[in-house]
Amino acid sequence: MNVMTPSWQIRLEAPAEAARVEALNAESFGPGRFAKSAYRLREGVEPIASLSFVAVENGILRGSVRFWPITVGGHQELLLGPLAVQGDQRGRGIGIGLMQAGIEAAKAMLERDARPIQAISSEIGYDDVSFFRTLFKRDTGMTPVEYRRLFAPLSVRGHAVPKLN
Repeated sequence: MNVMTPSWQIRLEAPAEAARVEALNAESFGPGRFAKSAYRLREGVEPIASLSFVAVENGILRGSVRFWPITVGGHQELLLGPLAVQGDQRGRGIGIGLMQAGIEAAKAMLERDARPIQAISSEIGYDDVSFFRTLFKRDTGMTPVEYRRLFAPLSVRGHAVPKLN
């Protein structure tokens, strides 16, 4: 049985990679991308560095995804995208890997952050919390609530932490 493991690595985007990410977006979506409403929402805004991921293989940028802070109807929201993968690299799981990086960010938040699941889901780009729950469970084998119960300290789960003398 042959099992292929990915030869690419997913990590946070480095500031020096911004031009390469923009070139990948241009290659993936073409000049018409600027006419899309999502691009209008991103104008004049920088992506969130802690939620911007790249897939790199042998020094070559294979894919990227960014999350952007936006304001809609007076509410702060997070916009996911674009999720871009080199055309000849599609079908290798790079896009899924980039999305899983967002799930990993959510897991870290659930372990240390007492905010409601919906707030965390929205912060990492999933405004549909039921879709987020489905993806999270598929990735971890448990719901976000179950994950928090197992891995978060008592103070995050809403319980008083006893003082030990």
